[in-house]
Amino acid sequence: MSAPTSKPNVAPGPRRTTKGSEVKDKRFQRKLLAKLGADSKKRKDSDIVDEKLKKSNRKEASTDLAPVLIQSAELFTQENSKVHNTSDYHLVTGEFPTPVLRRGQPFYIALQLDRPYDLNKDVMRLFWEFGPRPSVPKKTKAVLKLTAETPTDEFADNESWQVRFHKQEESMPTLEVQIPATAPVGIWKLRISTNRKGRGDHKNEFEVQEEFYVLFNPWCKEDNVYMEDEKMREEYVLNDSGKVWCGTFRSPKGRRWVFGQFEEVSLPASIYLLEKSNVPYHDRGNPVKIVRAISAVVNSEDDDGLLVGRWDNDYSDGTAPNAWTGTVAIFEQYLSEGGEPVKYGQCWVFSAVTVTMCRALGIPARSVTNYVSAHDTNSTLTVDKFFDKFGEEIPLGPDGDCSDSCWNFHVWNDVWMMRPDLPLGYGGWQVIDATPQEQSDSIYCCGPASAEAVRRGEVGFRYDTPFVFAEVNADICHFKEDDESDWGFSRISINQNHVGRKILTKSHIKDDDEGDTDLVDITHEYKNLEGSSSERLAVFNAVKGVSRAQKLYDFPEAQVRDVDFDLIEIDTIPYGDDFKVAVKIHNKSKENRTITLILSACTVHYTGTTAHRLKKAQKTFSLQPGAKQTISLHLTVDEYLHYLVDQGFFKIYAIANVIETKQTWSGEDDFHLTKPNLTVKLRGDTVVGKACEMIFIFKNPLKVELTDCKFRVESPGLQRPKVLPFRNVAPGEEITVSEWFEPKRAGNRKIVGSFYSDQISDVAGSITATVTE
Repeated sequence: MSAPTSKPNVAPGPRRTTKGSEVKDKRFQRKLLAKLGADSKKRKDSDIVDEKLKKSNRKEASTDLAPVLIQSAELFTQENSKVHNTSDYHLVTGEFPTPVLRRGQPFYIALQLDRPYDLNKDVMRLFWEFGPRPSVPKKTKAVLKLTAETPTDEFADNESWQVRFHKQEESMPTLEVQIPATAPVGIWKLRISTNRKGRGDHKNEFEVQEEFYVLFNPWCKEDNVYMEDEKMREEYVLNDSGKVWCGTFRSPKGRRWVFGQFEEVSLPASIYLLEKSNVPYHDRGNPVKIVRAISAVVNSEDDDGLLVGRWDNDYSDGTAPNAWTGTVAIFEQYLSEGGEPVKYGQCWVFSAVTVTMCRALGIPARSVTNYVSAHDTNSTLTVDKFFDKFGEEIPLGPDGDCSDSCWNFHVWNDVWMMRPDLPLGYGGWQVIDATPQEQSDSIYCCGPASAEAVRRGEVGFRYDTPFVFAEVNADICHFKEDDESDWGFSRISINQNHVGRKILTKSHIKDDDEGDTDLVDITHEYKNLEGSSSERLAVFNAVKGVSRAQKLYDFPEAQVRDVDFDLIEIDTIPYGDDFKVAVKIHNKSKENRTITLILSACTVHYTGTTAHRLKKAQKTFSLQPGAKQTISLHLTVDEYLHYLVDQGFFKIYAIANVIETKQTWSGEDDFHLTKPNLTVKLRGDTVVGKACEMIFIFKNPLKVELTDCKFRVESPGLQRPKVLPFRNVAPGEEITVSEWFEPKRAGNRKIVGSFYSDQISDVAGSITATVTE
């Protein structure tokens, strides 16, 4: 059955009656009759006689007091989905089509009645209900009445539930229903009652068995998530794959992820998780409340949410965060195990899953990576690090209660919406963070914080703006053990430019399977140019709003600094190569300088937490006036290979003292190992219903055997998430693995594969397949 002529996405203008529209209406009527088994052209003469008798009986029945009986309903699921931009949802196209609609737009339903509807004598009411206790005052219930007084022209607005007769043909009326742009988002149910005028006590009831999913609508101007730019909507709402940025700020690495928001499991799983959030049903039309709830239920800390976070490199009782390639497998495991939290996730996994949930519900969303991300646990807008006399870091500070840290990178989400709860100008991208770091309102959630408020240092605005501001703007303070200090430590440096070195997201106009040219630097959306007067003004503006931070910004007078120190930064090191770190020293004074230098290296989790201390060099030496010297620390692959964690990150610390002037200096650097690529190829034509082969090629870069090897592959519309066990891989060996699949849907489909083993993981690759009918 074809739906009526496609309607615009927002409240339409005056209806036009033209010859062309009449032809379309007639075509629609013929299809409607055919689908309901009433196409007169295909009936035998005896069938026509029977139909005339039925019509006569209906005419007689209409004169009594029996209300009309609804026999069935046609929901135009696929036809409505095209106008509502929901035709990609598998729920719409599956074996049992389920309506997926967007609020702020009209849609159509048709009813098969036992007799023609009498506008003057029949009464029909549509009961739209949401949640366990629907309420009209709370706008979780709407009662729409159809009588002779029901308007038949176009809807005047899209701010309330409305209904009208679109077409009435014999006993098969077609109704047009308007969903308000503020309707709660989730599953709605429909009941229909009929009675005769004056006989409300005698009625028939019909319950539509299908559930109606109602989503946010970025295409509707009256919806608070409205996004005007079409290209941005295509990326941040409709794109079912993308990238999450990892690596370092000097060498960002895009990690391909299959969001899969249109897969059959994704929308039901998202609604189920919202149920766990306990957001009141009447608040589920408010995107601010919904995204805050999402940031809470994606992690499992308070509510048995979706994912368990773990950062200690022991994932033996679950799936390592690096092994996931998409959200669908996580959703499937969560639902199949009765809502048991899935093990394990880290920040990029939390962020990617959040994208899936938001896009599934209709909220524009993107993953955002902040390189050198501060975790300010005591609301001072600084990250404090303490070192003993020997240059070793004291993890929790002198009192054991300082857990400030700097993550090599941290991934959160931007979601797009208006903010009527904030002053004008603070809408647009809002920060939410599902990684459980600090409690907010006694639960582990974060945001939404206006990115514009963060940029301006307006930390008084809801929600969690001071925490987000510190993540991109905090100053790093180094303290060293000092017997002459009253409290045993003295500050040796403060770095105002290290945190928030680069903030990236994926481009909405480019997609790169071969490299990372599709990254976009959005640092300017979060902070002003580092070191500029406007950047410092934003920091001091924030300090005014955080009392605990104010005393730390009363800086001491500068020391005599006539010796320059430069820790040579490393971009990346190929996996399995030796490397060295170095500090260059230049005595710019006219006198000898005696210098003590400590240089140390350790492997770290990407959160900045030390995993293993590897090597340390300590040297005291004298420099002539104007002299230069380089101190190096060399590490071989044998010294670090067995101590690697997570994504192969290293941390370098350097601390120096000048004896004569008491000048102190410290520096730190982070870098990671570059992993080989996984090559993905296709063999054969990619045609719907025809088998095709995908090829994965990988070469072991190490001089040791790889054990417990596995491949993981998935592709929305092509291949469900699948794990392929593989034999051990010899040193330097190149292997090829193939997997057959049968495309189910046409279009451009992303294929994502990854390889992981005991010795190396997170080796990934992707390719775009163009599937034809």
